[in-house]
Amino acid sequence: MIKTVLVVCIGNICRSPMAEGLLRQALPNLAVTSAGLGAVVGSPPDPIAIELMGEFGLDISQHRAQQLSGTLASQTDLILVMENEQKHEIQRRHPVVSGKVFRLGEPAKFDIPDPYRQPRESFERAFQQIQHGVQAWVPRIQALAGAERE
Repeated sequence: MIKTVLVVCIGNICRSPMAEGLLRQALPNLAVTSAGLGAVVGSPPDPIAIELMGEFGLDISQHRAQQLSGTLASQTDLILVMENEQKHEIQRRHPVVSGKVFRLGEPAKFDIPDPYRQPRESFERAFQQIQHGVQAWVPRIQALAGAERE
């Protein structure tokens, strides 16, 4: 049964906070959080990510980056990453969680490139891919959480 979902990227200031916001909206009864493999702890989200999410009615401005730890990973039921390489890195760092790490774009077999320090268009592309991944995962997560489908 899934009760907790962790979304991971590199810095925890662009992709994973956006995915966290979308998943929290879609799965209000689950605990959803995010972390980074190389986060500068306490950093706010990228201003473009904040602006873009705000346009969709989601406020991620209070988010602060956190580093993925073994404790955080082991206490989470499902870990979703942006890139296949991140999946392998988590499995290398924390082998005990290997079976619960999946790529957000896995259902359609795609990675979500990092838009950090890129123009807004890169953030928009990443957001669209994140939306696609979230839409594919939500029914699966709901089924595994025992939640009613809408």
